[in-house]
Amino acid sequence: MALAQHSSVDVRFKQQVENSQDYLIPFIEEVLPLEKGMRVMEIGCGEGGVLRAFLDRGTSCLGVDLSVPRIERAKAFFEEDIKQGNIDFRAKNVYDDDFLEENRASFDLILLKDTIEHIPEQEKFIPYITQFLKPNRFIFFGFPPWRMPFGGHQQTCKSKVLGMTPYFHLLPMPLYKGVLKTFGETDANVRALEEIKETGISLARFERIIKHNHLEIASKRLYLINPIYRFKFGLKPRIQSKFVGSIPYFKDFFTTAGWYIIKAS
Repeated sequence: MALAQHSSVDVRFKQQVENSQDYLIPFIEEVLPLEKGMRVMEIGCGEGGVLRAFLDRGTSCLGVDLSVPRIERAKAFFEEDIKQGNIDFRAKNVYDDDFLEENRASFDLILLKDTIEHIPEQEKFIPYITQFLKPNRFIFFGFPPWRMPFGGHQQTCKSKVLGMTPYFHLLPMPLYKGVLKTFGETDANVRALEEIKETGISLARFERIIKHNHLEIASKRLYLINPIYRFKFGLKPRIQSKFVGSIPYFKDFFTTAGWYIIKAS
C-alpha cells in the first residue's frame, strides 16, 4: 500500500517543505536560531524538500545523496537557487576523501531527517560526520525507532495487507522474508526492506552511540504521532508522554519518531 508520496515526487517535496517549516525549524531554533548566511548540509537529502524551508530562511545549503536520479530531480526543483549560488546538490558519498577535505569544519548545522536508520555502521558514521561541523555546532537526527509499529517501513509494501500490519518487521529475518514473498513483494522490495531491518536503530542504541563519543544531546523530543503523519494521514502530531518516554525499551514500541539535536565540541 505505497502512499502517494512514495510514487509522487511533487507530493513528497511539498510534504517535506511544510513539515520543515511547521515543525522542524521551530524545534531546531529552540537551540540554534537560524541566521542569514549560516551553512546547512543535509545528508540523504533526496529531492531537497527539507532544505527548501532552510533556504527560505536565508541559509546557504548543500544537499548530499547517493541517488543520482534524486539529486537530478533536486537540481530541477532548485534550478534558479543554484544559479544564484545559494544551494548546491551533490550525488556523493560523504566518506569520500575529497568530499571530506572540501567540506571539513564548514557547517553550522547538519540534517539527517529519516536517514540514519538507513545507514550501516552507525557507530562509525555518527562520530565521522562531526568533522563537517564548525566548532560547537549541531547535528539534527530524526528517525523512527526500529521497534515502533511501522519501523520496518512496511508502508512501502505493494501489499495493502502488509502495508497496514504493524510490528511484523520484528519477526526473525527468515520468517520476515518468507512473509514478504508470500504476499507477493518483489525481490527488489524484499531486499530493500531487509536492508532496513539490518540498519534499524533504537532510541537506546542511538543514545549509547552519542554518549560513547562524548557528544551532547542539546535537545530531545519523542513523538507518539510523528509530525509528518499530519501530511501523510491527517493525524495531529502528539508528543510522547513523559511517563512512556521514560521507560527504557518499552518506549520504542510506542514512539513513532525520535528527534535529537546533538552538539559537537
